[in-house]
Amino acid sequence: MSLEKKDRRLDKFKLGGALVAMGVVYGDIGTSPLYVMKAIIEGNGGLAQVSENFIVGAVSLIVWTLTLLTTVKYVLIALRADNHGEGGIFSLYTLVRKYSRYLIIPAMIGGAALLADGILTPAVTITTAIEGLRGIPAFYDVFGNNQNIIIGITITIIIVLFMIQRFGTEKVGKAFGPAMLGWFTFLGAIGFYNFMDNPGVLRALNPYYAIQLLFSPENKAGLFILGSVFLATTGAEALYSDMGHVGRKNILGSWPYIKICLILNYFGQAAWILSVKDDAYYQSVEMLNPFFRMMPPSLSVFGVVFATIAAVIASQALISGSYTLVSEAVKLRLLPRFRIIYPTDHKGQLYIPAVNSMLLVTCIMVVLGFRTSAKMEAAYGLAITVTMLMTTVLLLFYLLQRRVPRIIAYSIFLFFGTIETIFFISSATKFFHGGFVAVLIALAILAIMFIWEKGSIIQERLSERVSLYDYTDQLSALSHDESIPLYQTNAVFLTDNLKGHKIGREIMYSILDKKPKRAKVYWFVNVVVTDEPYTKEYHVDMMDTDHIVNVQLRLGFRVNQDVNLYLRRIVYDLMEEGKLAKQPQKYTIYPGREVGDFCFVLIRSELSRKSDLSGFDRMIMQAKLAIKSVATSPARWFGLQFSDVVTEKVPMSIAGHKMHLKCDQLNQIQVHDFLSDSDDDEDQGELTEV
Repeated sequence: MSLEKKDRRLDKFKLGGALVAMGVVYGDIGTSPLYVMKAIIEGNGGLAQVSENFIVGAVSLIVWTLTLLTTVKYVLIALRADNHGEGGIFSLYTLVRKYSRYLIIPAMIGGAALLADGILTPAVTITTAIEGLRGIPAFYDVFGNNQNIIIGITITIIIVLFMIQRFGTEKVGKAFGPAMLGWFTFLGAIGFYNFMDNPGVLRALNPYYAIQLLFSPENKAGLFILGSVFLATTGAEALYSDMGHVGRKNILGSWPYIKICLILNYFGQAAWILSVKDDAYYQSVEMLNPFFRMMPPSLSVFGVVFATIAAVIASQALISGSYTLVSEAVKLRLLPRFRIIYPTDHKGQLYIPAVNSMLLVTCIMVVLGFRTSAKMEAAYGLAITVTMLMTTVLLLFYLLQRRVPRIIAYSIFLFFGTIETIFFISSATKFFHGGFVAVLIALAILAIMFIWEKGSIIQERLSERVSLYDYTDQLSALSHDESIPLYQTNAVFLTDNLKGHKIGREIMYSILDKKPKRAKVYWFVNVVVTDEPYTKEYHVDMMDTDHIVNVQLRLGFRVNQDVNLYLRRIVYDLMEEGKLAKQPQKYTIYPGREVGDFCFVLIRSELSRKSDLSGFDRMIMQAKLAIKSVATSPARWFGLQFSDVVTEKVPMSIAGHKMHLKCDQLNQIQVHDFLSDSDDDEDQGELTEV
């Protein structure tokens, strides 16, 4: 059974799956009611400056933003663009990257902006939830409007949240679904409770009131009110990004309930605002938040605690999503390799210490720098509008690739592109009020991606490949030359510079010139990341020898690159097929051992002063090497930290006469599918004893 069929079969709607979706997918959009109406009122000059038509129009804008962007674009269109069950901007990019090499640009921009959103979400949502304490009389009587107390509590929660990431959240995560189901039910119930006092706000379902407000003189922000309205749909991208965790049909089945609860809550806030907008007391309240104020006094404490729990769950989803996003970017060679830890046996759960530290520090800096949630919201919306725009660009090419009629594909692109551009311009007006922070964070991430991608292009241009066929005789002679000490039974050269039978000249320089390395078998291994998420297969060509093995490992962009494990499996397969001689070991603690020892040789390129690079290219390569020095080591990335690994330094371009050789036609390459995940686990246990 192929991976694609397996994924389709498992993508069925189940109540349990829908419950998990509530905990994983909807955290971000589920906390939007905490601050959307607050931001709209503050943007218009406060409670005293709003009218009934303004409030009804504002809620109408929210309802139709949720409908068009979240429901139509993401739930009905984007969720269909799945890469073997996986979603997200990088999964979408892998589907369409063959269409044009320039599509790497929107993928990089969107990915950088989404990571910036992962930084801002915990700061905004947790701060907003804690600010709800001001609505509790006992708290207000003691602390009043002292924001330092709010900041202290917020930072404490953020530190605890990031500190527990290293232990994994599998057990806690099981409670996320029921907790978020309770949260959305609470949103709907509180909203309905207030909505019944003024059912007239139901006319906000008519888009006429939304359009009217955009051009009404009562709307002091004009078209730029959309910058605040957009906050209602900031979690829409998560619906697509987390599709692989919960399944498309579970999102489709659970979204109607989520949307109804959200809309009921916005209706309830609108009804409450209309009932108190002329009250002098409420007009004098600083940083008035309708969400918390519309609750009955007896539920105030419960509401703040519940909102804080929901904010933490939303933040956890964004943090976990950031780890996944970085992991995918690394495997697509858009970011340097980072050390990745798998704290639990739960599939897909990972922890990246460097990313965790970066998120923690920047979140604290955002809280300390902005101090109030109102100022953070300016930075919050801008980042996600950029991601949505880039997703729309990639969706156009996906639709064209799927042979959707061009007029329909371009109409969808222009429709959503226009809406999101307007939202982007509206959010960009807040650039100097905090939006610049989101831009700076995204640009910093984008700069690293650009340096890494451009550096790879430069290295590709500098590299010189030679044919392995031209060195088979030398390798055979070296392998049998007993005057040279045996370097290792199996010498494994891991390299990105291997295409077909053409290999980087620096590899042959290492074997033959730098220090002759006599081995019984020479392995040349190249890891290729496929467009599919969970591919596990390899191609082998022994070039009509019994001592040269040319291996291409084809691994999905969500598969761990444990080369040692996979290579041992290949050895067993080749020995069983009689293509590789057994390697009995005389000295071993495992009787009957038939697989010899391995040495993994990693070639590390250094920038030579004699390289013919322009000033700009040299600067890019120096920056890439500097970034590479702080990233995780290749040995750790390829799962070789407990293996015999040798790292050799060579100049980026080996000096010497360039030979233009014609590569012989490739032999037919065999393809072997690895076993299922359960078999991998069993195999790993066996390999531990080898």
